[in-house]
Amino acid sequence: MDLNLNYSLIITIVKKGDAKHIVKSTKKAGAEGGTILLGRGVGIHEKKHFLGIPIEPEKNIILTAVPSKIVHNVIEQINVDYSIDKPGKGLGIVLHIKSILGLCHVQNIEDKKENEKPMSKESIHFELIVTIVNKGDSEKVVNATKKAGAEGGTIISGRGTGIHEKAKLLNLAIEPEKEIILTLITKEKTKQVLAQIEEDVQINQPGKGIGFILDVERTIGIHHLQAELNKK
Repeated sequence: MDLNLNYSLIITIVKKGDAKHIVKSTKKAGAEGGTILLGRGVGIHEKKHFLGIPIEPEKNIILTAVPSKIVHNVIEQINVDYSIDKPGKGLGIVLHIKSILGLCHVQNIEDKKENEKPMSKESIHFELIVTIVNKGDSEKVVNATKKAGAEGGTIISGRGTGIHEKAKLLNLAIEPEKEIILTLITKEKTKQVLAQIEEDVQINQPGKGIGFILDVERTIGIHHLQAELNKK
């Protein structure tokens, strides 16, 4: 049995209600399941207004951790069953997992990090900006990213307490609601997008939020961006 600990995280973003199709496809290709989150956001191929009223469709975000060796098979299965590469269907992002916990069902695992091959920087064309802000500030983040050249983002609701947030009500600790914004961007635009977020959201101020960047190994469902890169 191959116990290589080289894992990847597939993040799939689709219309609300379609998550079950993605999970079924990933299991068919060898994944053990996934975590489904509810979010919102508008893709480039989706209507942004209805009868003059702005709309923001609900999304399902599926997180699927799989051994890196089967990533290609999982993505191909999603394409076969769901046709995610078609405009307006959704998008997928593959991230490398540096370390993973909770694989208690896998026995006699040995650390094989020394055998892992580093990802080629030449192959990285996209980055994922993850921004975590207080509830109500997500629109500022999305607007800032669009102003700097991004096409939008996916917003997920959450909660958490930062070092600058220790509020209490009637001596009970309050856990403030948060919003997480996922923004896929071409690598060349990352700095300007971050600078715009910093300027418009003041994210470097205590208690305003946090942002970080992740390298993207592979994408699906964004042919228009790939075409732009190929022209360059």
